[in-house]
Amino acid sequence: MKLTKTLRNSWLVLVAAIMISCPAMAAEEPIDIDGSTTVGPIADAFKEAFEDIHPDASLTIKKTGSGDGAAALVADRTDIAMMSRFMKPKEFKTAVDKGIYPVAHVVAMDGVCVVVHPSNTIDELTSDQVKAIYKGEITNWKELGGPDMKIVPVSRDTASGTYETFHKLVMKKEKMDSGVEYVNSNPQAHARVSKTQGAIAYVGLGFLDRKVKALEIDGVTPTRRTIAKGLYPVSRPLYLFTNGYPKLGSLVHAFCTFHLSEEGQEIIESKGFVPLTDY
Repeated sequence: MKLTKTLRNSWLVLVAAIMISCPAMAAEEPIDIDGSTTVGPIADAFKEAFEDIHPDASLTIKKTGSGDGAAALVADRTDIAMMSRFMKPKEFKTAVDKGIYPVAHVVAMDGVCVVVHPSNTIDELTSDQVKAIYKGEITNWKELGGPDMKIVPVSRDTASGTYETFHKLVMKKEKMDSGVEYVNSNPQAHARVSKTQGAIAYVGLGFLDRKVKALEIDGVTPTRRTIAKGLYPVSRPLYLFTNGYPKLGSLVHAFCTFHLSEEGQEIIESKGFVPLTDY
């Protein structure tokens, strides 16, 4: 049986008290981070830089999806939940009922980018056309002025924050067709499209490269500028959630505010996301 964070921290306090008499063995409390595969690359890079600054810090990152990250925070199994969507009212209520008080830290902005194979002649779609594809109402690219080729719609799994954003902003919470394929991560969605000429999927801005083509949606190309200004119709903030506001001066506080530093901004830019600061 896994210890909750509260029980584990109590145990660590006891261990720390014992280790006061043995300074050479003292170590920083480990930080557990769980959740979104979209936020994951930012957290991985933060961890690498963070451990250079705080050599005694020990951080563990699991990329299991925003829904699992929220569940881990609510169950007191993680210090920080990575989420590419805001926490749902039901999750908040469950958390508060258990004495957990989620606090959101926005670390960057992102766009959910609709992507196709680079050989596809289609360059732009409307939100309604994308929705019709995922509802199974449009099944061939020639119906949209493209090649005579079957459309292979690919979606993120329903535990994903990226799915939640797409389902709300593009699908208007309507059900997807039974023929839609589901994958567990942004890299899997990217790989499916890069290897399948008829495929269409959606990924975070940080996952765009020459192997996929991002489509203009409702006349707006997903770029840092259009996402930062909220012009791209599928823009969203990326979050870290903690149980209450972290204690000032703690490692969790330092990690959750690292994006405000110049180095943090450079990391977010290097991962293809939009920073909140402008050094």
